[in-house]
Parts: sequence; structure tokens; C-alpha cells
Amino acid sequence: MLDLIESGGWLMLPILICSIIAMAIIAERFWALRKHKIVPKHLVAQIYHMRKKKQLDNTAIQALKDNSHLGRVLASGLMSMNYSREIMKESIEETGRQVVHEMEKYLNTLGTISQIAPLLGLLGTVVGMIKVFTVITSQGVGNPGVLAGGISEALITTAAGLTVAIPSLIAARHFRRHIDDLVIHMEQEAIKLVEVIHGQRDTNSVEGGK
Repeated sequence: MLDLIESGGWLMLPILICSIIAMAIIAERFWALRKHKIVPKHLVAQIYHMRKKKQLDNTAIQALKDNSHLGRVLASGLMSMNYSREIMKESIEETGRQVVHEMEKYLNTLGTISQIAPLLGLLGTVVGMIKVFTVITSQGVGNPGVLAGGISEALITTAAGLTVAIPSLIAARHFRRHIDDLVIHMEQEAIKLVEVIHGQRDTNSVEGGK
């Protein structure tokens, strides 16, 4: 493997750095965006029962806020539940935008890597071919070993760039789709909470966890 990296020339170094960063981001986002950590089940039902038992004080709301992303969104609504429906929704929406921004952390970097890695590979290809033509110009085509070195460098960097770019692109799109699904779920739960607090939803549906 080390010989292969050395054969690719100096452009293998930035490609290798991109691969390390991409793997770190993918592992971190897989861990951070676990569904049960972002949107715990039956959270609105738990809030409803706490409110019914008069246990929904500032301490409980703070604990809810610290528990999950959905909890943070719902907690912002609960802190405004004594105001109108519109104000409560505005508080939820503002916090929701912050939460989405946090969930998308590092995805721009991952998307950038998926775009620049093949360009670095292409640059390596160009550099390798320049070396080949330089040798041809100075020595002719009588030294196949020297020619093979330039061609090898060109092919290795291209392959390395694509090897980094393809999984990075797949992961970036997967995470964005996953975040979209989580956001829709959070929106549904937030609307459910607003309607329950303001008496516009049948509480039986909340108690049933629907």
C-alpha cells in the first residue's frame, strides 16, 4: 500500500488527507444522527403526562432540552406555551432552524471533498502525462521503464481520487436525506405539541402515541 501511495506522487498526500477527513466525518455523523437520539419515541406523550401531573416545571423542561434535538425543539415551545399559538410556533421554528444547522454540521466539508478529490486525481493524471511527454521529448520512446512511471502516477492518482470521492458523495447525500426525514418527523411532533397545548388535538391520540 505504501509503495502504491509513493508511486502516485506528491498529489497522493492531499488525496490521502481528504480520505482521512471524509472517513472521520462519516463515522461521526453516523453516530451523531442516530434516529433514537435525535427523535425519541413518544416524547410528546411523555410531555403531556408530565403536564397533566403538574410535573412540567423549569427543571423538567431543561432536562427535556438537554436530552435530544427533538426535546430541544419542544422545550422551546413549552417555554412559550402560555402565549399564543403563533408565538409558540415561532419559538419552535427558530430553535428548529438552529437544530437543523447543527445536524448538517460537516456535510458541506464532506460534499467539498467529494468534488475536489477527483479533481486532485485529474491533476495527478495531468502531471503524470506531462512527465511522460517530457521523457519522450528528451529521450524518445526507447525507455519504457521511465514512461511507465509517469503513466502509473497518472492512473494511480485518478483511481485514488475517485475512490475517495464516490463514497464521500454517497454518504453526503445519504445524510442529507436522513436529516430531511428527521426534520419532517420533528415538525410533525412539534405541531402535535402545539395543538395539544392549545386544545386543538384530541389528547387520546397523544396518550396512544399516535
